[in-house]
Amino acid sequence: MSDNNSLAISLFGEILMADQLARARLSKVLPKGMELSHFSVLNHLAPAGAERSPAQLAKTFHVTRGAMTNTLNKLEVAGYIHVRPDWDDARRKIVGISPAGRQARDEALSGIAPMITEIVEDLGEDRVRAALPILRELRVKLDQT
Repeated sequence: MSDNNSLAISLFGEILMADQLARARLSKVLPKGMELSHFSVLNHLAPAGAERSPAQLAKTFHVTRGAMTNTLNKLEVAGYIHVRPDWDDARRKIVGISPAGRQARDEALSGIAPMITEIVEDLGEDRVRAALPILRELRVKLDQT
């Protein structure tokens, strides 16, 4: 195996393991009944006035429309989102965060913040800032394929 292959395998091995560990730790501190996918959608919709179609959300999160529909149904039942018709195309729906969803997202952030702050402090802010451009570039490259 070439050094480049070994390096690539090591890089992706570390990324995948870090992802798995981060998801497990985040899931433990989310409010009761909230899944990581729920938090991710609420966080995406949280900026003022942000609304998306279910298809746009599925594309953003790289999941099937069926998987996104399942997540959105759970969020709607919990009262965390509003689903309305698209005024320009009645065949489509538009999803927005509700006040209860904003509150649930804020509670989730309160639970997550101490954990992620501690990790950044342990690693060191300068090292985290140095890693971010590389991780963003990697994300962009992966999104292009």
